[in-house]
Amino acid sequence: MDIQEYEQQPTYNNYAAVNYNDENDVDEDEDNDEDNGEDNGEDNGEENDEGEETQNDKGENGENKEEEKEKKEERISDRRIPTSDRDLVPVKYPSFLPDFDELKDVTDEELEGPIVRNSNFNIESYPDTWATPPTDSPEVQKVIKFIDWLNVPNHPVRQKTPEGNIDMSDYANQLDNACWWTFNGCTTPKHPRLPVDISKCPTPGDFGLTFDDGPTIPHMLKSNSSHWAEPELYQFLRDNEQKATLFYVGSNVALYPEVAKRGYDNENDICLHTWSHPAMTTKTNEEIVAELYWNLRAIKEATGLTSRCWRPPYGDVDDRVRAIAHQMGLETILWTRDSQDWQLGSPSSSLNLSDIDGYFKQWISERVSGNDNLHGHIGLQHELSEKTLALAKKWIPNMQKVFKMTPVHQCMNMERPYWEN
Repeated sequence: MDIQEYEQQPTYNNYAAVNYNDENDVDEDEDNDEDNGEDNGEDNGEENDEGEETQNDKGENGENKEEEKEKKEERISDRRIPTSDRDLVPVKYPSFLPDFDELKDVTDEELEGPIVRNSNFNIESYPDTWATPPTDSPEVQKVIKFIDWLNVPNHPVRQKTPEGNIDMSDYANQLDNACWWTFNGCTTPKHPRLPVDISKCPTPGDFGLTFDDGPTIPHMLKSNSSHWAEPELYQFLRDNEQKATLFYVGSNVALYPEVAKRGYDNENDICLHTWSHPAMTTKTNEEIVAELYWNLRAIKEATGLTSRCWRPPYGDVDDRVRAIAHQMGLETILWTRDSQDWQLGSPSSSLNLSDIDGYFKQWISERVSGNDNLHGHIGLQHELSEKTLALAKKWIPNMQKVFKMTPVHQCMNMERPYWEN
């Protein structure tokens, strides 16, 4: 596996379509408001005290906002997720996030064309972009207190080789006790209180369309510096009446919040892809919290919504990382159909355009010939460059003819992936 620091072009693993078993039932997630022991109860008490201080600071309107937040904490949507009858660690509304203004209604004119750069997004309140955030900030420390660490497995922080790859040399003798996806594509956690990863659509013929690494870095209009040019991907999806799940990197959201908002306004689903795109198993518990917190917060400030889903960069996730993400309200989403489109133009690429075209041809051929009838799929593409855009524009119309292409949560028969209604 070739993983390096993410700069202009990411280097991903070379897993294509991992074979998954089909024995995981799809059950309804049950509300569970019970406390997790005395320690967890004490933490909740500390959070309530902090909440009261915040409420007093807000003044007269603060009380209504706090009541509304408490209702959100109590409400977990009735959604179908693959749990295999597991006794899941309860998930609460992420009350550690600050409140931002509600989404305003947009007009038809605001759904397409140039994007006005008029966001009041406060980038000064965020850590440096494209670097793992500090873990000693009050915001991150509050999340650390929010988590029940008794339900986070004590797996080691993975190390990197001198070449920048993840070192798996000692793990082969451990019988995959951490369900480390990078090692063998494991998606059913060994920890009994974690949900099974979402990695495929259950119905044959369904295809969850996804794009990582957004929002697309926009171009400034030469004729008007107060506007961004609309990313071609979003225009293309809208023109083809196609919705997708977009996995946004928090640093890009902070730099281009108006573009992130356009992605949501076009009715795509927005999920997390961490703050700075690291291999997450190489991060400490506190660093994992920081990567997810600032990603969550940036999306909420840009769109007004609190996401409930994430995709680990490079697919690098194990039960330790899953457990932290789960308690922060996030479902782990992986894939079964990897386009390898990131390799287009990459100096480390081992594939050319013909090779990558071959993946799409194979997926279509297998479906048409009746050899792809076990389950649906979730794809992996990127809003990364003009070359990945060109690939999407070339193949999505052909894929639409043989697959029912939707955002991931639609093919999973779930509600849209936000805490807010």
